[in-house]
Amino acid sequence: MKNHLSRSAVVHRIDRSRHAAPQVFERLREMILSLELTPGTVLSRTELASRYGLSQTPVRDALMKLGEEGLVDIYPQHATVVSQINVTSALQALFLRRSIELEVVRTLAQQRDVGLLAELRATIEKQAELLDLKNFEQFSLFDQAFHRQMYEAAGVPQLWDLVRRLSGHIDRLRRLHLPVEGKTLAVVRDHTEIVDAIGNGDVDGAQAALRKHLSSTLNQIDQIRASHPNFLADD
Repeated sequence: MKNHLSRSAVVHRIDRSRHAAPQVFERLREMILSLELTPGTVLSRTELASRYGLSQTPVRDALMKLGEEGLVDIYPQHATVVSQINVTSALQALFLRRSIELEVVRTLAQQRDVGLLAELRATIEKQAELLDLKNFEQFSLFDQAFHRQMYEAAGVPQLWDLVRRLSGHIDRLRRLHLPVEGKTLAVVRDHTEIVDAIGNGDVDGAQAALRKHLSSTLNQIDQIRASHPNFLADD
């Protein structure tokens, strides 16, 4: 049975000086990736328009863009539903991200930029401060910031935008995995190993640490599926 949007959800002020559809898209996307909107949740265009104080047109446009990313399933004249997490799509997103980031860390290890290393270590420290608080949403934001900093330092920020657009399914898998005992600590440890290898100019070490880091969630796919059987689909 499908869930419906709770009355407390989607409380978000629209900036009237900006286009509405991108704001609705970003907010709904955040809620889907954080699993505040779980797979199977029905998104009513009429209800969303009412909550945002908008016409249905920008809401429709936002939902169509979410559909393009595979985050919702749109059934014309029927309903829009938050999609299940597609494992095949997650694997392809991981393949792309790993391919790009292996070159990113290679570039950074060759540069050995002291300023970047300080920035990355500061981000890791912020993550470490959240370990005992179990603030998974903030932890995830710093995780994204860590990787974005590396892309920007390597001179390929647009590739980060590309990866983010294609990573909705793998991001939701990671969000399911994050509360597992020891996972957040492992992320901090992996990030530290990556930065240490970059600082030492150790290309092989940085790439090995990155491979381990990016693959850890999909290595636990059977356990995640067992814990959330209704959230995952294979294709």
